[in-house]
Amino acid sequence: MMSTIFTGEQIKGALADLPDWTFAEDKIRREYRFKSFVEAIGFIAEMAFACEKANHHPELFNVYNRVLIDLTTHDDGNKITQKDVDLAQEIEKIAKNRM
Repeated sequence: MMSTIFTGEQIKGALADLPDWTFAEDKIRREYRFKSFVEAIGFIAEMAFACEKANHHPELFNVYNRVLIDLTTHDDGNKITQKDVDLAQEIEKIAKNRM
């Protein structure tokens, strides 16, 4: 099912509620830093359940205690949609409980 692709203004508005996220190259991005590698991996594991439930899967990059997340809607030509914003908000909730 196709989603509505966000305009630049819609992305800007969505990021107002996600202040630590940035937009570039048709992706919204956030880097998290945890106290240890184990905590970073625990965050990824917990986040995986929310991603699977939403049937929306981020691009992840992990080095030691850092987790870099990129979100874009692949089914909609790698553009930003409500799916990305909703998942970013869910990821924020998970991270806040772990930091």
